[in-house]
Amino acid sequence: MRSIKQIKNLKGKTALLRVDFNVPIKNEKVMDDFKIIKALPTINFLLKRGAKIILITHLGKDGTKNIVPVIKKFFALSKISKSKVTFFENIRKFRGEMKNDQIFAKRLASLGDIYVNDAFSVSHRKHASIVSLPKYLPNFAGFQLEKEVKNLSHVFNKPKHPFLFILGGAKFETKMPLIKKYLKLADHVFVGGALANDFLKAKGYDVGKSLVSDTNYGIKELLKNKKLILPTDFVEKNRVILDIGEESTKNLALLIKKAKLILWNGPLGKYKDGGAEATKKVLKLVADAKAESIIGGGDTVALISKMKMEKKFSFVSTGGGATLDFLANGTLPGLKVLR
Repeated sequence: MRSIKQIKNLKGKTALLRVDFNVPIKNEKVMDDFKIIKALPTINFLLKRGAKIILITHLGKDGTKNIVPVIKKFFALSKISKSKVTFFENIRKFRGEMKNDQIFAKRLASLGDIYVNDAFSVSHRKHASIVSLPKYLPNFAGFQLEKEVKNLSHVFNKPKHPFLFILGGAKFETKMPLIKKYLKLADHVFVGGALANDFLKAKGYDVGKSLVSDTNYGIKELLKNKKLILPTDFVEKNRVILDIGEESTKNLALLIKKAKLILWNGPLGKYKDGGAEATKKVLKLVADAKAESIIGGGDTVALISKMKMEKKFSFVSTGGGATLDFLANGTLPGLKVLR
């Protein structure tokens, strides 16, 4: 990937900058500006070198959401002149985006002189503004995209040991390949959240009404691996596992203390249903640890942002699914096209 630092002349040029400002909005107000803040270094760099910028983002899954609250928040945060930065409409409003339509991509390309991707968190999507637009313009990686690749690559390029991988949340189909991969790379893999329910069920425990997958992922074979660490106690309500318990948190604390590298993705409990306590406790333990700490996953990062703890970790990824895919495959569709 070519960095924006390699662009020789930007004066008078228009940069199409793909960002991910898909942020939570309530009552027409942005509730978490983490992703917007992360894009500012790239935006300011391009502006200082004389470029004008068209920002391209999506908001929501289907393109029906109005991006006006995002625009207002951006200009309030950045203090940038509206004459230098303009916003394209919610990109998913156009059918050609998610269909990866080439005619749509060419039309987008006609609006600018260069393309910059600073949207790591959507670079796993084979959408027009991610994988086709860069084919029609000189293309470059923004600073946040570069940071993501550099920091996340640490975990499979000569990682420090002891290496602890903490994996929570749900999404069995995307996370099972990670468990299998990191049981080989890491010294310990702690599985919490809804993911742990499948393992516990396979061990013969009654998980009540807790979420479990209906697919066989070869869990019984994985249970034989001594690197796999599962919760030993839980917080339950109405026969649903909400969170890991105190004993499990203490067991995890011992592993955190010994680790030199900690990779964490996904909450350890039902974060939005009152099961966030263990995640908060463990975040504080990881923040205080001497280990290099790399954290990702939408809900985990949202909690970090709420707790104002971002600077206490070595790196906090902006990605959810993109982080998972990158950790599993070492690249993403949106990265492959940046040449």
